[in-house]
Parts: sequence; structure tokens; C-alpha cells
Amino acid sequence: MKIQRLLVLAALLFSTTGLLTAQTYQANAIVTAAPVLRQTPDARAAAMGECGVATEADAFCMYYNPAKYAFMQNRHTSFAIGFDLWTKNLGSHPTMSFFGTFAQKIGRSALAASLRYYRAGNVEIIDEYNQTIGSYNMGEFVADFAGSFRFGDYLSGGLATRFIYSNLSAGLSDYYRPGLAFAVDLGIYYNRPLGRTVNMSLGASVTNIGTKLSYSSYSDRKDFLPTTMRLGTGFRFAFHPKHSLAFNLQFSKLLVPTPPIRNYMTGEVVYGYEDDVNVFQGMFRSFYDAPGYAYNMETGQLEYIGTFYEELCEINTGIGLEYNLADHFFVRNGYCHRPAMKGGRDYFSTGLGVRFGIFGSDVSLNVPINSVVGSNPAKSVVRWNMYFAF
Repeated sequence: MKIQRLLVLAALLFSTTGLLTAQTYQANAIVTAAPVLRQTPDARAAAMGECGVATEADAFCMYYNPAKYAFMQNRHTSFAIGFDLWTKNLGSHPTMSFFGTFAQKIGRSALAASLRYYRAGNVEIIDEYNQTIGSYNMGEFVADFAGSFRFGDYLSGGLATRFIYSNLSAGLSDYYRPGLAFAVDLGIYYNRPLGRTVNMSLGASVTNIGTKLSYSSYSDRKDFLPTTMRLGTGFRFAFHPKHSLAFNLQFSKLLVPTPPIRNYMTGEVVYGYEDDVNVFQGMFRSFYDAPGYAYNMETGQLEYIGTFYEELCEINTGIGLEYNLADHFFVRNGYCHRPAMKGGRDYFSTGLGVRFGIFGSDVSLNVPINSVVGSNPAKSVVRWNMYFAF
């Protein structure tokens, strides 16, 4: 059990990162394009603190790790749909999103396709006299196709391709337009039993490696997609023929340049690195480009907090538990932590699931417990999905 203890200690270390700076220093959050790519689409992973890169394979593998599709157990064809409802502080209409996926096993391989649609509803345009002068629909659309191959009894790899349409500001003026981008995902997955009662899984993926996205017709500025590296592990303990308990731990990090500290008059980089670089430069530079300085909100002074410390703050932690009763009923709980230095997003999650024959359904609720002002507009998120596995 030593490995489990080390994993728990690592989770506690990263989940406490940033607590000392939560109320003192101004956040230096990393902003990316196409926010739909950062939303967990399925209720199962959402209920377990967004753990999904190393959990057991299901129809929703596309978002976290396409390599898992080859490990779908005794289910050759899977079809799933999911919805989530965001209760927001801004506006009277909730934000909705939809996710649909199809997966087919073919021998030791698997193919999958999915669609995601996010809609924020009508956004009213207000002039300087507080008069409504028009409105536009804010929405995003993502289409994916993935392949997964099982190399042996325990290891698989996966590749996914992605098309992104992001309309966040088109309609405000002729200056703005919808953004288009293409991306790929890479993933590996390892799953094997450790004796009769314990099953271990390991997963790693890098998602949204793709072209930059522009929302402007008159500017050369392009924004990075949320390229994300995830590493995770899971253990399932079958302590009874009809009962099991799974523990999952996941770390994730954006492989996107950290905004540098600039001279507010000249715009020159004072601390950190220039963030206007190509995609692959940004991915590699993201491991060492944190400025290491932050503004103390109490004194208004720029203070040194340490480059290594700020890099640690860019690692998000997810912890999830799943109790399985007779493979029919599931109870899930989790915790997700993003340090305050990078925008802050702490919340507990819970959820339930049922599965009978070819049909299953899950529901989850995420409730924020601590967030930096302005970083988390959602009060809570309810997700629901259902799936059919043949």
C-alpha cells in the first residue's frame, strides 16, 4: 500500500499549493481560446473531481484520453449523450451544453466520434447610454474522431483529431468573427489486475495540440487552444463479490505560455518570457516560463514569489471516489483544486449512476467552495448523461 500513500501525499501537496497567496497576491491566470474545450462533458468524471485520464473506459473517453476506448469491456458498440446546466451570476438564462459520442470496438482496436455544442444564449449589446442596440448568439461547436489500439493485455494508445468552431464575439461589430481551429490528442492507457481484489490503471494524455485561433478580422493576434497534459492513476478494490471501491487521482497542466510581467508604459517583458510564440514553443516553454513575481494586493508592490512555486501553481489536482454496488448502482464523490494564483477554482462534486443491461445514466453536481473573484461565474453545475452499450 506504499504507492497509495505516496499518491495521497502528492495530492495533498498540490491541493494546498497557492493557499498562502490566495488572499495576498494578484492572480496571473492563463487565458485560452475556445472555453468549451475545458468543460468536462460527462457526469461520471465530473462527479469524481474531473478525474478521467485513468478511470475505467466508457463512451466518454474522448475528452480525457482516447486510448481508453480499446479497453471497453464486453461492449462493442456504445452510444452516449450528455447535457449540463450552468447556473450563472450573469444574466437570467442558464448556459447549456450538449455532448454526444459513438464508439465501436473492432478486434483489438476501437473507433469513436463525438460532437460537442455549447450555447450561452442571447447576449445583449449595450451602448454608452445603457440602451440595447442589438444582440447575438454566443456558441461553440466541436467535432472529434478518434482511433485506439490495444498493444497487448494491458497497454493501449490513442489518437484523436478535432475541428473547433468558436463564436464568442461575432455580432458585436465587423471587427469580430467566429474562430476556427484544428487539433489532435495523444494518449496512452495501462490497466492490469494486481492480485484477485485490486485493479490498477495508469493514464497519460496531451489534448488540444492545435492551431491558434483568432476572433478578429483586423488583427494578427491569435490565441492558444487549451493544450492540456494529464497524468493520472486509479485503483479499484473489489472487497466483496458485489461491492467495489475505486480511488482516482489526476494532475493536469496547461501547456500554454504563462503571461509575463510587462512594463505598463512600454509593453516590454520585465519578468518571464514573451508569450507570442508558436504552438510547440509555447508547449515546451510552459514548463519554465512563469515570471515568479506577483503584485501584492495589500501593498500594491511587485514582489518575488519564486518561479518554481508559480509553476507548481499551474498544476491542477483532482481526487475522485466511486462506490459500485452490484454493477448497477454507483455513488461518486470528488474534489477539484486549481490554485488561486492561476484563477482559483475549488469545488466538491458528487453524483449518482445506474446501469441495467445495455442502458445506463449518470448525474452529477459541482458546487464551488472557494474561487478568486471573477474567475468562476458559475454558482453550480448540474450534468446528466445516458448511454447505451451493446
